[in-house]
Amino acid sequence: MSDTYYRPDHLPRFGDIEEGSPELASKFFEYYGSVFEDGALTAREKALIALAVSHTVQCPYCIDAYTDECLEKGADLEQMTEAVHVATAIRGGASLVHGVQMLDQVKEKMM
Repeated sequence: MSDTYYRPDHLPRFGDIEEGSPELASKFFEYYGSVFEDGALTAREKALIALAVSHTVQCPYCIDAYTDECLEKGADLEQMTEAVHVATAIRGGASLVHGVQMLDQVKEKMM
């Protein structure tokens, strides 16, 4: 039995999800592939964004996949770490700005 719900052997089997609905899986994977092609952003830039988002949504499968993708697209450790820090700053900032709600409630109840 695994110590966590995360099973690294699931990542290479991502495509197996099509067994339940081949048509929907095909549409998703076609879209997914298109999103990560070069466009206004390079595929490398998109991989760095995906790595940051992966940390924000805390998806270990995505972190593994986009760490590899970033390396394959030529990103280095410094760039990848900076992307993770951007995600951390945004997530932390979102928590802090919600603190204004707490401040308003405290002021309302104490005054």
